[in-house]
Amino acid sequence: MKNLNLPANLKDKIYQIKVNSQNDFPKIISYFPLSTDEKQLIVTLMNSSKSFDAFHSIFSDHISEQEWNKSKAHIIKRFQDELFDID
Repeated sequence: MKNLNLPANLKDKIYQIKVNSQNDFPKIISYFPLSTDEKQLIVTLMNSSKSFDAFHSIFSDHISEQEWNKSKAHIIKRFQDELFDID
């Protein structure tokens, strides 16, 4: 399976990276929309000849890097806790 080797600050923003049977990444889901630079970095790390634009986010709000760093632990924990409560 391919590995993107994302920087830690970007890896924190990703909820899920889907991988298909061809070891391609058909969908990348982040907590909040990624910036253009972040998307470009991911596409570069994918090192694929195919064009890629399957970025999705759970929340539609755009937040600053400062807001993300301040609240990411709380956001991630709360989302995971609520997801487990669905069962």
